[in-house]
Amino acid sequence: MKKIVIAPDSFKESMTAKQAAVAIAKGIKTVFHQQLDLELIPMADGGEGTTQSLADALSGTIHSKIVNGPLGDPVTASYAISGDTKTAIIEMAEASGLALVPNEKRNPLKTSTYGTGQLIQAALDHNVEKIILGIGGSATNDGGAGVVEALGGRLLDSEGNSLPSNGGSLIHLNDIDVSNLDKRLQGVEIIVACDVDNPLLGEHGASAIYGPQKGADKKMVADLDSALSNYHDVVERVTKKSVKDIPGAGAAGGLGAGLLAVLQAKLEPGVEIVLKETNFHERVADADLVITGEGKIDGQTIYGKTPIGVAKAAKKFGVPVIALSGTLGADYEIVYDHGIDAAFSIVQGPCDLEDALENGPDYLEKLAGSVSRVLKI
Repeated sequence: MKKIVIAPDSFKESMTAKQAAVAIAKGIKTVFHQQLDLELIPMADGGEGTTQSLADALSGTIHSKIVNGPLGDPVTASYAISGDTKTAIIEMAEASGLALVPNEKRNPLKTSTYGTGQLIQAALDHNVEKIILGIGGSATNDGGAGVVEALGGRLLDSEGNSLPSNGGSLIHLNDIDVSNLDKRLQGVEIIVACDVDNPLLGEHGASAIYGPQKGADKKMVADLDSALSNYHDVVERVTKKSVKDIPGAGAAGGLGAGLLAVLQAKLEPGVEIVLKETNFHERVADADLVITGEGKIDGQTIYGKTPIGVAKAAKKFGVPVIALSGTLGADYEIVYDHGIDAAFSIVQGPCDLEDALENGPDYLEKLAGSVSRVLKI
């Protein structure tokens, strides 16, 4: 064995993808003392940790900016610029995420993606050529109206008055003035990391599926869906694009639809974006083994999660894949049908969650060492 690619996702609340990769590498080195080519490629799937993972992988730098939070309060949000300064990486949850809104204040009729638009504007100030935007974890249901407003668009009612960019106001929307939209957008490619395929409207749409977790009751869901329907009618009239039925249009409270129609963005699976940006296929082609992982591997892992994306890429070159995880959940064995050859949990015995999170890097290092001993046999 000469080359091992180490490509984990983050272990939520315990370690970043880079820290996980380093821990795995340390464990391997305790057993394989001879020279091994260990290539560390921190991964992500477009959700939490994508900014940090791509910043690590692309020799980028982290920047911060004070922006409007979901309810308009100022929040400090981070974004990254790649080492070659050509690419910006943004997580909308940094500015418009559900975690920024206390439970008692969650109300998608009032929340806005305006702060996410401010982050896009900050990226444009760096003269980037590409923006990668992860849109998981939103607190919003405004169809991206806040982003449009932050970038220079105007939301108008039937009398030509400006409307606030929140989910509830969209029912009164009559026109969108995009004449003053930031001109720099025309020279920038926007790629959206989107791992859901919901349409914008209806029983499988943004309001019905994701509204309740953002604070919407049954009546509010119906009101939000009607508001988004009206919003799409206006957007279609202004942009000449119908995007309501495109898979992913309903992501992040309809942000996917707004980005598609108004900003000409492309929606792609998050892990595929990260694989592409890190040149993963080229780097794994001559590997003897791939080690991936994340906090939990279970039956849901096969639906667009990082370990499966990594495994499928590795299998194109016939490379075996081992997954290390914080825990192995229900039906985890299904991953064996999707490119992973073996899966292990870092938990070595009875312990509480706090202990597992706090000592995750140490446990992961020891597990990598144990697996390496098997490999050495």
